[in-house]
Amino acid sequence: MNELERWRELGQQLRVDAIRCSAAAGSGHPTSAMSAADLMAVLLAKHLRYDFAAPDDPHNDHLVFSKGHASPLLYAMFVAAGVVSDEELLSYRKSGSRLQGHPTPALPWVDVATGSLGQGLPIGVGIALAGKRLDQLPYRVWVLCGDSEMAEGSMWEAVEHAAFYQLDRLTAIVDVNRLGQSGETMHGWDLESYAARFRAFGWHAITIDGHDVAAVDRAYAEAGATTGTPTAIIARTIKGKGVAEVADKNGFHGKPLEHADQAIAELGGVRDIRVTVTPPDRSGTARRFEARGTLQLPRYDVGGKEATRKAYGDALKALGTARGDVVALDGEVSNSTYSQEFRDAVPDRYFEMYIAEQQMVAAAVGMQVRGWRPFASTFAAFLSRAYDFVRMAAISRANVRLVGSHAGVSIGEDGPSQMALEDIAAFRAVHDSTVLYPSDANQTARLVAEMADREGIVYLRTTREKTPVIYGPEDSFRIGGSRVVRSSGEDQVTLVAAGVTLHEAIAAADRLARDGIAARVIDLYSIKPIDVETLRRAARDTGRVVTVEDHWPEGGLGDAVLDALGGAAERPTVVKLAVRTMPGSATPAEQLTAAGIDAAHIADAARALIASTPVEHASDGEGTTVAAVTGASGGR
Repeated sequence: MNELERWRELGQQLRVDAIRCSAAAGSGHPTSAMSAADLMAVLLAKHLRYDFAAPDDPHNDHLVFSKGHASPLLYAMFVAAGVVSDEELLSYRKSGSRLQGHPTPALPWVDVATGSLGQGLPIGVGIALAGKRLDQLPYRVWVLCGDSEMAEGSMWEAVEHAAFYQLDRLTAIVDVNRLGQSGETMHGWDLESYAARFRAFGWHAITIDGHDVAAVDRAYAEAGATTGTPTAIIARTIKGKGVAEVADKNGFHGKPLEHADQAIAELGGVRDIRVTVTPPDRSGTARRFEARGTLQLPRYDVGGKEATRKAYGDALKALGTARGDVVALDGEVSNSTYSQEFRDAVPDRYFEMYIAEQQMVAAAVGMQVRGWRPFASTFAAFLSRAYDFVRMAAISRANVRLVGSHAGVSIGEDGPSQMALEDIAAFRAVHDSTVLYPSDANQTARLVAEMADREGIVYLRTTREKTPVIYGPEDSFRIGGSRVVRSSGEDQVTLVAAGVTLHEAIAAADRLARDGIAARVIDLYSIKPIDVETLRRAARDTGRVVTVEDHWPEGGLGDAVLDALGGAAERPTVVKLAVRTMPGSATPAEQLTAAGIDAAHIADAARALIASTPVEHASDGEGTTVAAVTGASGGR
């Protein structure tokens, strides 16, 4: 058997195994796998450089299945490579199996979770950026894309950034099988329409018959020889290739083949070809993790004022100077987020992602695949555009630090389009996430340092306006903790706040003190994980809690406190102050007043609570009384 015949046979084996595992599962996407089988057979047998026994080897190539629903094909490749047994293959999609419906890093040879279309190529850009600019190693990044997902805007963000950064070791393999889930794709088999778009962005584009293994081989070789620009291989394929019952027919997407045995026979039966994958070139050494000195965090004088966004930039610069593994990305607002401080100090580890938040988060995910510690920043409101990438990053068990500035109504005159009022709720909902909201500059610097080694998705919310510095530079702040700012043995109410509203809560406590009312003030800078013990102690001591947040009432700080208090033996009455009406343009002080979250409204709410005269009452379902107080300002 010559080389071409062996590749054809391997392609048939991949098809058969995709059918077999999907039939055993009773679900899956075998026809989507079958179209790309020849493309992947040639890649596995000749062009991929990978040591399956050492998946963490920095010299390995990276293969990303952007069309993650074609997972039966990927798992069939692992069988051919000898790292997944036939028995495990047939456990596909079953409880406890590593071979899940879409790929995840439960398998050591899978870098990231895919399956939400439009994400694999953007993440591949991040991995390729790490190879070119950070690791400085010649590994290649291969991304198998579906033609349907080319309708996603995130794919074209990736295409543009890859060309801009001249990622010539990135190859996108577009499986143009014409059929999507419910019908024909936007461009069908018009390969030139795809090629023209790639070329317009500055890519080298090659069109081929994706079932001609010799043409596939030549295309991969051409991609390998292309310098200065990434390559797109646009391959015409047939969905369900090789089985007459389903080939190029609509209505079979996401379904196992009804007559699997007949289909396997039509493809020539079960095979047992094993591929010895070419090992990577280990001649280079990864450039990374060099220590540059002791971390010297910025220091701010108590009694002064500084914006937490500025403290973030200062602290990030200090981290980047001291640690060689920290990298920074920004969405073209670095002079507002202050990541420019890092950029100016460590330009070789700063990456401008422009106004492309999806690509920014994806690039951060790709870089952390290689062990780098990315911090990605933009306005908090704009991170919502990349929320699906954050959700998928959590499935990937990615370690990514995201920073959202200009949060809440306190940004002032810019108005509601720029105000993140749902970000705390969104990030609290991400699996195993961390949500931090510092109130002063020294606290921010300490938390930024803590973030560097924190696993999972870590979100830091920063404030546009300068706020008073109330903590000393030597104070420590552990993730999962809080800080009791005011307390006494006579406290009648607890005020819980974070960020800009903490300072309003302190001012409210001063107002209450003038009336002879002692108020405990808790700085809940760690909203997730939350300091349950301190909150429950305060609730037990005072019996009344007012939460105040520059955020919508749903899912934010107030709800986090209610969750923490829900299982307490003694449950207090809780008043939630939050932004309840759509803001407009106004000064920061006017915004806080209009939202009912300034010091005067906090003090009024505490007095009303103490007098037990809330306007409305409701239950949170676990026995804690929740009061929503409405005032003349328009609601709070």
